[in-house]
Amino acid sequence: MMEIYSLRKHIRQPALADIQRIEAFRENPANLVAARRIAIMLVCLMEVRTEMGKWQGKIGIVGAGSVGATIAYACMVRGIGKHISLFDVVKSRVDAEVLDLNHGLQFVPMAKVNGSDDLNVLENSDVIVVAAGARQKPGQSRIELAGINADMCRTLIPNLLKVAPDATILMVTNPVDVLTYVALKVSGQPSNRVFGSGTVLDSSRFRFLLAQRCAVAVQSVRAYILGEHGDTEVPIWSSANIGTVPVQSWDIPGHGTLTAADEKEILHGVRNSAEMIIQGKGATNYAVGLALSDILEALLWDERRILPVSSLLTDYRGISDVCISVPSIVHHRGIERLLPVPMNAEEEAALRASADSIRNVIRTLGF
Repeated sequence: MMEIYSLRKHIRQPALADIQRIEAFRENPANLVAARRIAIMLVCLMEVRTEMGKWQGKIGIVGAGSVGATIAYACMVRGIGKHISLFDVVKSRVDAEVLDLNHGLQFVPMAKVNGSDDLNVLENSDVIVVAAGARQKPGQSRIELAGINADMCRTLIPNLLKVAPDATILMVTNPVDVLTYVALKVSGQPSNRVFGSGTVLDSSRFRFLLAQRCAVAVQSVRAYILGEHGDTEVPIWSSANIGTVPVQSWDIPGHGTLTAADEKEILHGVRNSAEMIIQGKGATNYAVGLALSDILEALLWDERRILPVSSLLTDYRGISDVCISVPSIVHHRGIERLLPVPMNAEEEAALRASADSIRNVIRTLGF
């Protein structure tokens, strides 16, 4: 109370009518009860904000191209991370992106955004997103691309851990499953601390196309793409559902049914959507930025969210020594646990084939 009285000299003297209104409010017991409830709610909110703030750590992003910059932007808009640092070997690019992002700070939850062509800008990051690397050129094979970006990882990952030894490494660079395995091996870190974005984006595309076909909100669709982030990815139709109704039993008046032809068309759309976007505008960036912000939120806020990220499998349905995507519980230390997703024999065989495909590429790189 003394602190309140000491502020009186800074506050205008209330008019008589104001005093009368205050006294009338105080004399009404119902008002006092309501005021106490509001005060308790405010205290609880402050405690929640304090607890949540403990996980508002530093995000480091390698690569300030269209993907890396959009990841930073998505995190800013959603209030994920109190400190976002970008690293890029092209100084003019990273300086421009950081300046542009900082000009928008007024309109988003407060954060610090900086960047440099010096790797030390990522010092003490809680999580580092690797979104740098060569893009696949026309006529270039996936193995050739994997070789180029694997060479980058051999030198980059150890240097990242020198400046941020406690960071979780989140791979985005393609082919992401191959490079997640390479990053894990050269890092020497536990398998839960190095993982890739996997099929989070593919699953989002899958859900969008299902929602579009069945005329429902995409948020009501629960369906996963597993395996490789690429040509051998596996749609898990058998456990997909819309509002708890199995997709393969979907027959709602006014919302159609799903035929075998529909399933084939939807899968084709998932697998070819990236190519369509790249042909139209040169790169995919918005959806991948939002997908990564979802993963980063699960990490920094210790959410234990279930996401189909790419990590090392060890005797998962007989699959070992390869990084592919299966639904996993993600918390502040990375991958907590892989989930034993129900699937039919055809889907399991396809998942094994997808794992074999990735493992073959890994072997050609000498791992």
